[in-house]
Amino acid sequence: MDQDIIAALQIAPRVPANALGEILGVPTSTITRRLNRLQDERLMKVVGRFAWPLILSGNPRQLWIRCLPGQALLVAERLKAFREIQVLMVTSGSSDIYADFFPLLNTDVNDLISCKIPSISGITSVETHLVLDSRRVGVAWRLQRLDPGQSEALEAHVVPANQPLFASIDDMSDLEFRTMGELGRNARASAAEIARTLSIGNSTAYRTIQTLLATGAVVPRVEVEPGAVGYPLTAVISLQIKPKNIGTVLDRLATHSSARMVSLVAGKAPVVFHGAFSGPQQLGNFLTKDIGALPGVQAMDTCVSHNILRRYWMDRDGLRIGDQVDGLLRR
Repeated sequence: MDQDIIAALQIAPRVPANALGEILGVPTSTITRRLNRLQDERLMKVVGRFAWPLILSGNPRQLWIRCLPGQALLVAERLKAFREIQVLMVTSGSSDIYADFFPLLNTDVNDLISCKIPSISGITSVETHLVLDSRRVGVAWRLQRLDPGQSEALEAHVVPANQPLFASIDDMSDLEFRTMGELGRNARASAAEIARTLSIGNSTAYRTIQTLLATGAVVPRVEVEPGAVGYPLTAVISLQIKPKNIGTVLDRLATHSSARMVSLVAGKAPVVFHGAFSGPQQLGNFLTKDIGALPGVQAMDTCVSHNILRRYWMDRDGLRIGDQVDGLLRR
């Protein structure tokens, strides 16, 4: 039941508990109790994903870090001090640490990447790849548990992002900015809850929420460690592809059920795939059958995560999710 709830919220994160219960065929009281337990035990959060143009000064970077023997975990803990680090994991393979670096507004990218991060004690080398295109992002990964009828019913509770995005964070009103921050912390917050927190009327809160959702300034996002729902193995796979086949490979990988992120990067291996797998056998099948069937693959490098310290700016303690780092939303 918990996994069904998570799968449903991945489709419609803001669906009311009574509607969710009706779709899943479960009493509303049961839905509410299980939702509260999942969140109280920090096994799941529903947060708001801010539109990248509103919070970033440029494209993300992928950092591949080598460390002195025995120093990887210590280095990773030091990297958590940088709020620009969005994803952080200790890995095996060609790199000891993999990190996603997001240049938040007012970040001195060159200083951090060229000086401060490489100078951390224990680091021997840092390879940085600029992300040129994010063909798939983590919010798109879903548990495949519900039937088509349930999925269709849930889609009806999603506000489509069909209005133009704000040109910049400065074009937002103070109310929109503050509401965006509240939805970032809890994307299931109702208009009544937002109204109480910000001391405004319910109708004003509702209109502001709808504006933020319709413009895509905030996209509700379910955060759950894949290991908590049966996918404990995370792999980052870099692929060298013949140039004429890069677009095809990106498109095919982006639709794979295991895909969490699929990126085009500036580097010798231009396609980088993040996947969540049920175990070594599923990963092995993916490498031999799915990757093996792709056109133009010339070489492959696979790093497997041993310890995930942060995803989407939220530190992890095993399967449990911590608070989001401060300072993401600023102007």
